[in-house]
Amino acid sequence: MGHVGATVAHYLVSGGFVDELVLFDTNEAKVNSDALDLRDAMANLPTHTNLYVNDWDQVADCDVVISALGKSKLVDTPDHDRFAEFKFTRTQVPVVGQKLKDHGFHGNLVVITNPCDVITAMYQKATGLPKHQVLGTGTLLDSARMRATVGETLHVDSRSVVGYNLGEHGNSQFTAWSTVRVFGKPLLEYLKQHPEVKADLAAMEERARQGGYTVYKGKKYTNYGVATAAVRLTVTMLNDALTELPVSNYRPELGTYLSYPAVVGRHGVVQQLQLDLTAEEQAKLEQTATYIKERLAKEEARQAEED
Repeated sequence: MGHVGATVAHYLVSGGFVDELVLFDTNEAKVNSDALDLRDAMANLPTHTNLYVNDWDQVADCDVVISALGKSKLVDTPDHDRFAEFKFTRTQVPVVGQKLKDHGFHGNLVVITNPCDVITAMYQKATGLPKHQVLGTGTLLDSARMRATVGETLHVDSRSVVGYNLGEHGNSQFTAWSTVRVFGKPLLEYLKQHPEVKADLAAMEERARQGGYTVYKGKKYTNYGVATAAVRLTVTMLNDALTELPVSNYRPELGTYLSYPAVVGRHGVVQQLQLDLTAEEQAKLEQTATYIKERLAKEEARQAEED
């Protein structure tokens, strides 16, 4: 229940998306205050949500668990690397994962915690849940940042832009421009038809990649964008909406979790899609997959040495 977790909880309660919500934090004063604040908010809302605090007995009945644990003060690094949080999250995830397992959790797990793709893999291993039930928000957020940037550049609503950032929710991600469309037209075709629009694709890609750090620089944390992505993914599962989303999911052909479009429903990933990427984009996808696997392998080797 840090900045992100509290924002997720508020969005779920204010939107009336869930009947029951369990809040967890080791800081009992903080989480109890959040629960009280949310209770007070409900008096002015059209829906009611039953709230519980640090009640692990509720976990077995949860349809979705969202992991928002982290320490944002650790990410202020010169290279803006989300692995800066790994020093803390790598110690906490096995503990939380084991608790979920011990208390009979068998629903879907949504991972916000950074570094998202590696942490998602660690959660899957710790909980023993099927891979299709453990998902990270991944580039659902980065793709939104890209769409917002394209929309701003073209002076159109970002919801009229579709397309994906793929790979790591981190520095090795990339925008798959072949997937980006504006008003149903491929972006590159749209730009040819509108020469008055000055669009620097490399600059727009970098703005999307660095979007989180731009926000962080101003207020020392991010919360609204990633919380909205997490709630969208969660509600998609609860509604069994069968929606195509670019989330971190396990791709067997690449041997890792990374962000790639998948159809999501009540049982997590119900179908993995296959994009028609360019040769350059496919090479970038394989490169980011290799990077994620290498970082995860280093962590597993470190843990083996300690054991």
